[in-house]
Amino acid sequence: MGMTIVEKILARASGAAQVKPGDLVVVGVDTVVLYDGNFFPAYWRDPISVKNPDGVVVVFDHRVPAPDRACAKAHEVGRRFVEQFGIKRFHDVGMDQGISHVIVAQQGYALPGTVLVCSDSHTGSGGVFNCAARGTGGPDIIYALTKGETWFRAVESVRYDLTGRLQHGVSSKDVFLHIASRYQDHSNQNVEFGGPALAELSIDARRTLATMGTELNADFTIFEPDELMLAYVRERSQSPFEAQYPDRDARYAERRTIDLDAMEPLVALPGKVIGNTIGVSQVISERIQQAFIGSCANGNFDDLAIAAEVVTGRRVAPGVRFLVTPGSQAIYRRALKAGLIETLMDAGAVVTNATCGACQGGHMGVLGPGETCITASTRNFSGRMGDPSARIYMASPATVAASALTGVVTHPGEFLREGCNV
Repeated sequence: MGMTIVEKILARASGAAQVKPGDLVVVGVDTVVLYDGNFFPAYWRDPISVKNPDGVVVVFDHRVPAPDRACAKAHEVGRRFVEQFGIKRFHDVGMDQGISHVIVAQQGYALPGTVLVCSDSHTGSGGVFNCAARGTGGPDIIYALTKGETWFRAVESVRYDLTGRLQHGVSSKDVFLHIASRYQDHSNQNVEFGGPALAELSIDARRTLATMGTELNADFTIFEPDELMLAYVRERSQSPFEAQYPDRDARYAERRTIDLDAMEPLVALPGKVIGNTIGVSQVISERIQQAFIGSCANGNFDDLAIAAEVVTGRRVAPGVRFLVTPGSQAIYRRALKAGLIETLMDAGAVVTNATCGACQGGHMGVLGPGETCITASTRNFSGRMGDPSARIYMASPATVAASALTGVVTHPGEFLREGCNV
């Protein structure tokens, strides 16, 4: 019986000849990613030894720079750990800071065919690189750090074959919202992406899909390799790897085709994403107080570029706070050189340093009681970005930027140079 991509990676990492749904597999871990949240007293345990310091990545991202004393102390604990064990892949506050999953992508830390773990739930972002990347609990991270292994229960996979091409102004975030609406919950399943339309999607666009697999409740979200992705990784890493492809006779729980030509701008209504998505044009006169673009899912260069296109020569509506947070300082610098930051700020946006920031309600844009926000980030449940009474819509960066201009949830088509006819 043939295997899916995830099954083949787990088989390699466990030394098994074959892995099938239902198997409990103990796998060697190639990469362990720690972030600032790991170093708080409630979660951190000082390890006596680290199995493979060269396979450890430490990134400060959720609350950067430290907004309070507790965060500052956690950062200091992390720095001491890095120094004690000689961790080379350390991203402190400064030039190389960014959101952990973005840094993993930019630095080539997630290698095809390997296993990567981190205790942040959106670790599946690394699946864009054909890497079995998954968020685990804090104790599991400490175990992987010290013993170099972890365990997973293998589950069935759903395959999505992408065809066609997205219209200008329609993004992979809209593709995710379509999947969340039509196919809904993917609990106890992996999501595997492939198909001829991969060639039409940038690495940024694919990574958005991989990151948002967490919001489908997928165990692993993973992409079939292609030359664009392999070249991207080789430019960033000299480490050897063996990409994994699905067997021709791989068994899937279901195989579905998504026509990108048919996608349209969508929005998730407040409270949840799954089964709660409609067309942007169906949201009538919903006023907003904040618009946010950022996070590991939508702080990419492509996201900033489409937002800048929408707001060029225009001004943010009175009473709206338009916040933009690049996913890394490297993206910030690239956007600065390209003139995107100037365009966004001239329109009235506040551009912050790279951090998780407003997405997780820690700082740099916390919502107040009764406020309404439209966000291009990862989650929209009550209390995610601030006060539990705040309402959060989720949409693409283009839709968020258009809404910032009008003060209500708005279809982006009229603000785009090439239009958006859906």
